[in-house]
Amino acid sequence: MVFKSNGKFLLTGEYLVLKGATALALPLKKGQSLDVEILDSNEGIIHWDAFYKSTAQVQSSNYHWFSAVLNKNDFSVKSTDDKEKAERLSDILSKTKSLNGNIFTEPQDYKFTTLLDFDPQWGLGSSSTLINNVAEWAEINPYQLLDTTFKGSGYDIACAKSNHPIFFKLMKNDSNAISQNIEAANFDPIFKDNLYFVYHGHKQSSANEIKAFLSKDKNYESEIKSISEISRILPAIDTLSDFCYFIKIHEEITAACLEQKRLKKYFNDFEGEIKSLGAWGGDLFMAATEWDFEKTKKYFESKGLHVVFKYKDIVL
Repeated sequence: MVFKSNGKFLLTGEYLVLKGATALALPLKKGQSLDVEILDSNEGIIHWDAFYKSTAQVQSSNYHWFSAVLNKNDFSVKSTDDKEKAERLSDILSKTKSLNGNIFTEPQDYKFTTLLDFDPQWGLGSSSTLINNVAEWAEINPYQLLDTTFKGSGYDIACAKSNHPIFFKLMKNDSNAISQNIEAANFDPIFKDNLYFVYHGHKQSSANEIKAFLSKDKNYESEIKSISEISRILPAIDTLSDFCYFIKIHEEITAACLEQKRLKKYFNDFEGEIKSLGAWGGDLFMAATEWDFEKTKKYFESKGLHVVFKYKDIVL
């Protein structure tokens, strides 16, 4: 059986989506697949191999980046080339089993093979696509599995299952139970040829960023309202200049919340606007400019950033 999930960009609402802001999120053409096989052997083990495609996206050039052998009964790690990843995988499978006790009941061994369409360092959803794929295989709620493992708002799970942009908002009922409100967003900017996505050079830990932000004792009521309004406004904008105006405001609001400089401060000579996506300080960011692709790519390469995507090449 093969399962496939989309990667994601959080275009608006980073951090504040955790506090109830409406976010605008984009599913990506790049994602992750999970192939599950039941083997003929009966040694009580689970084989796990993870691959990712080369930057050139050549199917024959898949790189192996992680492997592990786990005990099928208690998910303990028998062997691995990355102890930290193996222990995280063990936890995921253990939590999956707790949500559906009917899995791993066959006497035979299992082989799981994952394939990312992108470098795992890019922060496009290697964790969320894994959680969604495992949840689909195990026939459990992916939001429940996410909550017991990586935490987070769940917007990335919503993107993993969507084929169009979405508005995402966390909701609480009278008993404080949290649910996800997901709406289709008609975001298809006529100026998308002026939008690019650039890899910042290192990956941020979303789990650590989430923990740090939630530890702050502030409700951000006015900021949540403003960010939610910007999320709703962006799909209706039809000029690049207006788009840049609102993403600049968004950056200023978020920078104040995080007590950090906005990313554009580090690219003062860039003609356009720059917006962080997801965890600030790493992963990919968006650049909006009148420059064509070649000029934009050359500019960021001069800054040591060599991974630049056109909007249409990465957004679903």
